[in-house]
Amino acid sequence: MTDGRIVLQQVRRALSIAKKDIRIYYSKGPVIIFGILFPLFLFLSFAIGRNLSLDFMMPGLLGMILFFTATAISPAVAPWETQARTLERLMSCPVTLPTIVLGDVLASFAFGVAISFIPLIVGIAIGISVSQPIILAFGLILAAFCFSSLGLIFSATPASTPSTIMMLSSMVKFPVVFISGIFIPLGDLPQWGRAIAFVSPLTYFTDIARHSLQQNGYLPVATDVAVLLGFSIFFLVLAMRLHQRTMPRRI
Repeated sequence: MTDGRIVLQQVRRALSIAKKDIRIYYSKGPVIIFGILFPLFLFLSFAIGRNLSLDFMMPGLLGMILFFTATAISPAVAPWETQARTLERLMSCPVTLPTIVLGDVLASFAFGVAISFIPLIVGIAIGISVSQPIILAFGLILAAFCFSSLGLIFSATPASTPSTIMMLSSMVKFPVVFISGIFIPLGDLPQWGRAIAFVSPLTYFTDIARHSLQQNGYLPVATDVAVLLGFSIFFLVLAMRLHQRTMPRRI
C-alpha cells in the first residue's frame, strides 16, 4: 500500500472517530454547561446595563462562544473513554495515535463552528453588517481548529475523571478570555495589557472579528491569520506528542 493511500485511510478513520464523538459527547452535560451556557451568561453579565452597540458586542460574543465551544469536547473525550474502558478497544483497532487525536479535534472543531454560526446568523438578522464575510468565515474555521487542538492538550493528563480535566481547562480558559481583547479592544489596552494579550490565540480571532464586523481591528488581518495558523500547528503537534507519552498510562 502506498504512503498516499495509507494517509487517506487514516484520515477516513479520523473522520469515523469524529462521528463517534459527535454521537456520544455533544449532548453530555459538561459540554452543554462549559461550552454554551458559561460563555453566554458570562457575556450577558458584562453587557447587561451598559450602553454598548451590537456592532461592538458581537466580536467579543462570537470570540467567547467559539473559544468555549471548541474547547468543550476535546478535553473530555480521553478521560471519559478511559473511565468507560473504551479507550483500550479503540487503541486495539488499526488506527494510529495521531489519527485518534485528529478525530477528537475534528469533533470539537465541528461543535465550535456549528454553535458559533448561530449568534452570527442572529446578529445579521437583527441588522449587524459583515463587511468581510469570507475573512470572518475563514478566521472562524481556523480559530475553531486552533482552539480544539488547544483543548486536547488539557486532556493529556492521564486522569480518568472528566471533572478533573474540565476544572484544569477552566483554570486556563477563563484567564485567557479576560486578556484577549474581548471586553476591551486591543487599541484601548495599555502597553503591558497588549503585551499579555498577544500570547493568547483568542486575541487574534477577536481582532479578525472586529475587522469584519466593525472595520477597526488593531492588527493586519494577514498577521492575525498567520499567528492563528502557527498556534494551530503548535497545539496539534504538542497534543500528539503529549498523548503519545501519557497514553500507556491510560490503558
